[in-house]
Amino acid sequence: MKITAFAGSNSSTSINKQLVSYTASLFNELDTQVLDLNDFELPLYSVDIENKNGVPQTAVDFSNILKESDLLIISLAEHNGAYAAVFKNLFDWLSRVEGTKGFHNKPIFLMATSPGARGGSSVLEIANNRLQFNDGNILDSYSLPSFSTNFNKESGITDVALKAELASKIQNIKSQLKY
Repeated sequence: MKITAFAGSNSSTSINKQLVSYTASLFNELDTQVLDLNDFELPLYSVDIENKNGVPQTAVDFSNILKESDLLIISLAEHNGAYAAVFKNLFDWLSRVEGTKGFHNKPIFLMATSPGARGGSSVLEIANNRLQFNDGNILDSYSLPSFSTNFNKESGITDVALKAELASKIQNIKSQLKY
């Protein structure tokens, strides 16, 4: 099984990248890649840019990575209650790649974390409602509240109940995929 994971953030210290990397490692799959959106630089989406230059090769390359994956793990940063601009821009370009609406009907484990107690719940709600219209097959979602209290780099999730919830969701996803 090929797993592709990424955070919907371009921060060099992204807490969502830390969470998605940790979660991807729990699948114990050899063919796992954690992407950094900084490696997929794209111009700000514009119909004028698309009409003049077409869809950037970077967006096509990212789309091809998604197409070749068996599971996507995406942890979304929440900026002002919605997607971070870097994810929204990627999402817009992915929807313009010929032959796709964006996510190739791939199974998605959708996640978010934040410094606050709501754990990115607003962006998760938006994504749960929206991605299905762009061929996103969301199997489950997970929110980690109060990141700095509930996560550390050495051991991952430190809260017993939140760790057990994540483990249960991973097991559920594996059973859905007949892993």
